[in-house]
Amino acid sequence: MAEAITDRDVVRALRPFVRATGPLLDTLREANLLGLRDREVEHGADRRLVDRLWDRLAQVEVPGTAGWARMGVRQRDDWWLGRLGRLLSLLAAIPGVGGALADRLPIQAALGAAGQGLLLSAMAGERGFTSTEDRVRLLAHVLFRREVDGLAVDPVEDEDRRTRELTEELRAERSTFRAVGATVWKLARVLWRLEDELDKRPRGRLHHQALGMLPVVGVLGDYLGERWALRRVRADAYAWFGTQ
Repeated sequence: MAEAITDRDVVRALRPFVRATGPLLDTLREANLLGLRDREVEHGADRRLVDRLWDRLAQVEVPGTAGWARMGVRQRDDWWLGRLGRLLSLLAAIPGVGGALADRLPIQAALGAAGQGLLLSAMAGERGFTSTEDRVRLLAHVLFRREVDGLAVDPVEDEDRRTRELTEELRAERSTFRAVGATVWKLARVLWRLEDELDKRPRGRLHHQALGMLPVVGVLGDYLGERWALRRVRADAYAWFGTQ
């Protein structure tokens, strides 16, 4: 019989997870892409076509643009849920091609939990919850229904090494799709050790799970289920923020 997972085990897994996701999300949020965030939109028919193009780009609401800087916190939550959420839900749903067999494997649940953890870290950052301890408490509460203190349980040197290992692809390849995908995979493996806890995370509705049991089309059911679960994650996070 496997030993029960303790709060210490949860904190030990979540601390390197949070430390690895924080820099990635902060970089995406604060990056001043090509100087677009500081660009003032100009008007006039005599401007060059290239100037008008740059102005249009500056209005796109993505991190690092002027449009993003003007967005409110809830609007940024919507962006993370929509843009980042779609990518993460797709990554978590891909094992669903195998239907019921894939659903019995913990990696799908770990990928889903990793995506939910990334969304929670992004939302926390928008509200000033930047410490590792705060984000660990948030993730433990929403994903695993546990109240933990989030303090370090291992030597800091070991945490530093684990963070470097988890983010080495991002440092080598910047933020390419391949590097991001590889990093999410590593983050999922971190949560994989909490296999018995993963079923506690927000999941899709019963009809999403039923569709996910079917071969091939199961990926659609899993994708829709993960998207619905992310909305639950956001609602649970709002409740947690309201108590802090």
